[in-house]
Amino acid sequence: MNRHGKPASVASPATTLGRVLDQLREARDLGADRLPEDQLQHLSGVLQRAGTRRSLSAAHTVVGVFGPTGSGKSSLVNALSGTDAARVAARRPTTSEPLALVWGRQGSDGLLDWLEVRTRVDLPDGAPLAAAPAVHGGGRVALDERTQDGRGAGSERAVVAERTGEHPGGGQLPPSDGAADDDGVSRTRPRWLRWPRRRAHRQRPAGPTPRPPVVPEAVDVTAGLILLDLPDFDSTTLAHREIVQRLTGQVDVLLWVVDPQKYADAALHHDFLRGLATHAAVTLVALNQADRLEPADLTAVTASLSAILAEEGLRNVVVLPVSARTGQGVQELAARIRELAETREAATHRLVADASRTAAELLPFASARPVTEAPEEARQALAEELGVAAGVGVVVDAVRSSYRRDAHATAGWPVTRWLGRLRPDPLRRLHLRSQDVVPELRSSSLPLAQPAQRARVDHALRVFGDAAAAGAVEPWHTSIRATARGTEEDVTDALDTAVTGTDLETVRRAWWSAFGVAQWLVFAAFVGGLAWLGVLAVLGFLQLPVVDVPRVEGFPVPTLLIVGGLAAGILVGVIAALFARWGAARRASRVRRRLLAACGGVADDVVLRPVRDEVERCNAFSSTVRSAASGV
Repeated sequence: MNRHGKPASVASPATTLGRVLDQLREARDLGADRLPEDQLQHLSGVLQRAGTRRSLSAAHTVVGVFGPTGSGKSSLVNALSGTDAARVAARRPTTSEPLALVWGRQGSDGLLDWLEVRTRVDLPDGAPLAAAPAVHGGGRVALDERTQDGRGAGSERAVVAERTGEHPGGGQLPPSDGAADDDGVSRTRPRWLRWPRRRAHRQRPAGPTPRPPVVPEAVDVTAGLILLDLPDFDSTTLAHREIVQRLTGQVDVLLWVVDPQKYADAALHHDFLRGLATHAAVTLVALNQADRLEPADLTAVTASLSAILAEEGLRNVVVLPVSARTGQGVQELAARIRELAETREAATHRLVADASRTAAELLPFASARPVTEAPEEARQALAEELGVAAGVGVVVDAVRSSYRRDAHATAGWPVTRWLGRLRPDPLRRLHLRSQDVVPELRSSSLPLAQPAQRARVDHALRVFGDAAAAGAVEPWHTSIRATARGTEEDVTDALDTAVTGTDLETVRRAWWSAFGVAQWLVFAAFVGGLAWLGVLAVLGFLQLPVVDVPRVEGFPVPTLLIVGGLAAGILVGVIAALFARWGAARRASRVRRRLLAACGGVADDVVLRPVRDEVERCNAFSSTVRSAASGV
């Protein structure tokens, strides 16, 4: 319903077809390298056939007449065309090639070339369906038989339907009684259209009382029509079956001709009709040889065949009882064929059905609901695992140790600070000192290339891939996981770059210098006190006059300088050590956050982004396929 409360206009078949084909093309592109190869080839074949058929004559409707051995499809073709054109097949050793009866030759050659139908018979302009094969009042109707090169056969290859029974090449036509082609179906002129011959009186065989022939009324055809008489689909010759299987996928309308003996043949229903449940709009079923059944038996057989078709999904297909011999039901069948030809939409309906069936075949590869992105918990877990694999803990410990080492080297007691310089710098050992190398050329000594770390990265990517692929069906579940795991090499390189590019705060702190100055002052007092006492000791040793040493509260000043300098140096060192421990912890915490953020950035840019793209591709494919399958 539209916004005015009126029924919304239904899209034309051509519009629907164009939209569905576009959706299938998009599905093919999205499913490339994901779907099974045979499925992609089948999809490409459907799109190629649809594109080719749409580029050929839209004025012609191709009706393929299919049937098993003995169903009488060729006789029915004769009855529909009002000719004995099917005799062309009788003159070949076998019915190995399809025969095309063409109403409206203009524009049909390209279509027949695509169908690979070589033998073609052009009917005169205005020739109706289900008309008598001979002109009243004597004479004959010459039908031009031509092959794929398009040249007419002329009088030497004309198919002549003559009342006298004279063959165009001279002589008499083959006897009509019992003449049959290789599939067991009579290809002679129907009994009710033959010129009466004088023959000996024969005993009427036992059986149902013959019905009088019913001459069908002609059904005018104003649109282009091509009627194909095809080999038997149950032929033991492989080439014949291949022709039938190929043309079932190409013709616009499928006319299945069955007989009361083989209407339930498994080869028909399992090999063909079961796969054409979406093609009810372009499927016709004719129960030939209906004249051989009594009315009650005909009703029962028709009902049985209709029930079988319903089980195959063809519930809207009407079974038409016909008789090529008596003309029963031929006019109704011809009217249905003419109706399909006049609308000129049978080819479009056929292509829509093909596209819908193909889309339905893709549904198992489409998720019923959109696949959501990986949860935030999975993303955080990935970043943490990558951080562990990248050696964030090692770097943080190195930053902490390096800070304390540098602080002690600057603010420690001058007597012992040089001992700390003998220890190697943890950051320099990892090649992470910013002043060591040019940033563009910086490389670290982190253990990312070690097997244990690479295994940890692979495990983290596998776990994240499983979380991201939750809810996806195959092959998308595998492709999403493969996308995540396929980033391992890039992740390793990106982690090393991220760690080496992170600011580790290796610069000196201002308070270090302040404590360093204080340490030198108290150290100077300590050294001054030692020097003073040393001078006094030398003077005493040399028995020289000694100046009285000033005292403070009774304690000699040199001694106070020594003790005070030593105590102050130790105190300042302890305070500096405490400050260094606190500062190192703060710096390590900040660096940890930066490193984890850098690892999270690697997870987002290198892993999460391609995985998200793959999930979006999966959702786009599923949405496109569901839309194409529903025809929306």
